[in-house]
Amino acid sequence: MTASANVLPLTSSDESQLRIDLAAALRLAAYYDWHEGVANHFSAAVSPDGRKFLVNPRWKHFSRAKASELLLVDADDPETMKRDNAPDPSAWAIHSAIHRRVPHARVVLHLHPPYATTLATLKDPSIKPVDQVTARFFNRLAMDMEFGGIASEEAEGERIASTIGNHSSVMMANHGVTTVAPTVAEAFDAMYHLERAARTMVLAYSTGQPLNIMNDELAESVAQEWDVYKDAEFSHFEEMKQVLDRENPGYAD
Repeated sequence: MTASANVLPLTSSDESQLRIDLAAALRLAAYYDWHEGVANHFSAAVSPDGRKFLVNPRWKHFSRAKASELLLVDADDPETMKRDNAPDPSAWAIHSAIHRRVPHARVVLHLHPPYATTLATLKDPSIKPVDQVTARFFNRLAMDMEFGGIASEEAEGERIASTIGNHSSVMMANHGVTTVAPTVAEAFDAMYHLERAARTMVLAYSTGQPLNIMNDELAESVAQEWDVYKDAEFSHFEEMKQVLDRENPGYAD
């Protein structure tokens, strides 16, 4: 049985909620200053096989994202980039490849947030288990070390997709980061903590002091403890939507 066989088709109300959540995640990325101009892209699968997916429109600022304006595209449609409302070329290259090749990546968030991108510029961009947030990613962070330029070509997207494996977070050397998950809430929470972990690493490196790295057994134990708090990931996202409702409403339109 394929992975997609376990995913039921979305109802219209399911897709409507998915649109709302993805638009909220886009606005939250702007809220946290994770975005970069009108670049970077979020997507969410709507078909059981993942090949039909929503993606943010080309060159629209994250802070103005609306559920109704998200594009519905098909990863198997070669005519997509000829559409009048075609997505950004790099969005198409990266997200179509991931949705074709990575069944567990129902939601894909790709960003260049400040601290994670700073870490991505280092010769060793790995996240060391030096506190409980950094330990969340112990042996759980894919490393894409083969940056080939702005990902506007199919081959670059295919290579990025191939590095994910069974991971949910990807450090992309000289580039940025990507999180993938079954839901927007989980992908958002992973991105939030990935950027927090990167911030801790950058600040720790800036002291010039040696890092106090946990041993592997302890780091693995802490990483596993994060699974106990899985419900908190959904609460985190719901709470942040409440913040948006107060400070930047309109994403659900």
